[in-house]
Amino acid sequence: MIYDVLDGPAQDAETIILSSGLGGVAGYWGPQLDALRARYRVITYDQRGCGRTGGDLPDGLTIGDMADDLLAVLDASGTARAHIMGHALGGLIGLDLALRASDRIGKLVLINAWSRADPHSGRCFDTRLALLDHVGVEAFLHAQPLFLYPAAWMAENAERLAAEEAHGLAHFQGAANIKRRIHALRSFDIDARLSDVTAPTLVIASRDDLLVPWQRSARLSAGIAGSALVLMTEGGHAMNVTQPAPFNRAVLDFLAA
Repeated sequence: MIYDVLDGPAQDAETIILSSGLGGVAGYWGPQLDALRARYRVITYDQRGCGRTGGDLPDGLTIGDMADDLLAVLDASGTARAHIMGHALGGLIGLDLALRASDRIGKLVLINAWSRADPHSGRCFDTRLALLDHVGVEAFLHAQPLFLYPAAWMAENAERLAAEEAHGLAHFQGAANIKRRIHALRSFDIDARLSDVTAPTLVIASRDDLLVPWQRSARLSAGIAGSALVLMTEGGHAMNVTQPAPFNRAVLDFLAA
């Protein structure tokens, strides 16, 4: 696993590791890095099959396999214990570790995540996979922002979206990898085990998320004892990108509490 360690303000600063969603790359967290590094040692990584790590993913890949990869990054970076912040699929990785390796986790931040995939999310993934299979990679990537960002933000950031699409095409992880990662996140189901999550948890979601209904986050918060729930009015699925200031503030306040 290719990872980056960004030193914090002090040698004994606590560590937070950031786990991305379906795209799986460290670069997703750009809007959070300065705010987090002011207080924490930060680790980002490219997940197996993605970005600089690359490689072909095996059939039957699970969220547990991805969680094992995150543990490998912690071990390789000499990190005994860290806060974990995960976006969507990355949040599922954090939940899996919270159930299997709670001694390695400080606090847990779950962004637009779920304990069991919603049928609406399934419809969205079916649509995206149909584009990939029957139209092609370009159509798959061209449609991707619709599931990530609010319409107004997309209208104001057309050049950025075009650049992201070109970068995504040049560094596409491959149709087989995408399908295996989507299958893994759709198969994930810990809904009956939420009460076993003991890490202090922040659940944060956006009400206008097109891909993952915010009620999935409400379910997480209801099931995890003592968790905090923050619902943002707008921001879409990638609200840490579109609304970084209020997002960063909520996360920092939680981590510092």
